Amino acid sequence: MTFPIAAVRSRFPALSIEDNGVRRIYLDNPAGTQVPDTVAQAVYDCLVRTNANLGGYFGTSRSADRIVDQAHQAMAEFFGTDDPGEVVIGANMTTLTLHMSRSICRDFRPGDEIILTRMDHEGDVAPWLEIAQDMGLVIRWAEIDPVSWRIETETIRSLLSDRTRLLAINHASNMTGAVNDVKAIAELARAANALTYVDAVQFAPHGVIDVAALGCDFLVCSAYKFFGPHLGVLWGRRGLLERMHAYKCRCVSEELPGKFETGTLPHELIAGLTAAVDYDAWLGGETGATGSRREKLAAALRDAAQYEERLARQLIDGLSAMDGVEIIGPAIHDNVRPRVPTVSFRHKSVKPARLAKALADENIFVWSGHNYALGIVRQFGIPEHEGVVRIGIAHYNTAEEIATAIDAVSRAIRAG
Repeated sequence: MTFPIAAVRSRFPALSIEDNGVRRIYLDNPAGTQVPDTVAQAVYDCLVRTNANLGGYFGTSRSADRIVDQAHQAMAEFFGTDDPGEVVIGANMTTLTLHMSRSICRDFRPGDEIILTRMDHEGDVAPWLEIAQDMGLVIRWAEIDPVSWRIETETIRSLLSDRTRLLAINHASNMTGAVNDVKAIAELARAANALTYVDAVQFAPHGVIDVAALGCDFLVCSAYKFFGPHLGVLWGRRGLLERMHAYKCRCVSEELPGKFETGTLPHELIAGLTAAVDYDAWLGGETGATGSRREKLAAALRDAAQYEERLARQLIDGLSAMDGVEIIGPAIHDNVRPRVPTVSFRHKSVKPARLAKALADENIFVWSGHNYALGIVRQFGIPEHEGVVRIGIAHYNTAEEIATAIDAVSRAIRAG
């Protein structure tokens, strides 16, 4: 069926905002998406109706308990697990990874090895560099294949050794949009008795996550990248989470997932997290899916990905037709070079910041800079202080918006 873009856009209040009579075009989505009406309403309702801490006998506290339980259940379905105890909610992906890295690596020994990639966001690099420095661990680096723009299995195989304890890798790049074959890479790591920690922040808005099928040990994403509030969410295998030491207060129990959810969580945002998952299920229903919430949200993500791919092709074709423009990442989408609809580029003479500002002047929101993808800019010799222009598509964008952005880039290049 035709993707229900009008119905989708009607759910996002921010899409109708104008500044000085000019409609906003949100193409800054890899850094954070807009939220549906029901997400904002859930946050409001929680603050007004159920604003209490957990564990009490009174009504608002018991309601807050239910909100937190519902969010763990919703995210378990999102991840493809039937165990909500495997879901840990935290401030954001980076903070969760910094926190969990201490627990994961607590029993590592000096000389043990961690494999990191040049493709990853700093949120899945810096925490492991820090713990490695603290504990005398060895970092081994996986380079990006310059043809596929991803981390190939042959590269990982060449780095694995009997001292490898952990492999940290992203599912999709926040700069190039390239998608890694996480399932194949996790299988290699498992055969070497190494753990796999997956950063799925950029994949989660655009693809179905099935942790059982992927075969990884940990996977983390950010709710504000998939139409939810500013939270990070981690999945981990129960057996691992149960055995791991948790850095927590003494009065906190050892039960999952609470032992890793330090302090008082923002319950209002957690209410919004469930609403974000329910929004995906609503979209699945709009595109004709039936069945469970998991089945509906999986259908929604698949249908949205097909729609987004058309917009990404339109964008890449438009940019590629401009003299002096270089796409940083896969210029096409195929089995060799799969990608999400995040498109970065540079121009031979006009700096990224100048292009991004020119688009901002027309109320088109994009990012410029290295976008915390330091490994990519360094491997490919991109000036770190300049980076790229990054245009990120979400399923609420339209072909008209992409055409407007292409025209704006063209004008900015001509203006120099």
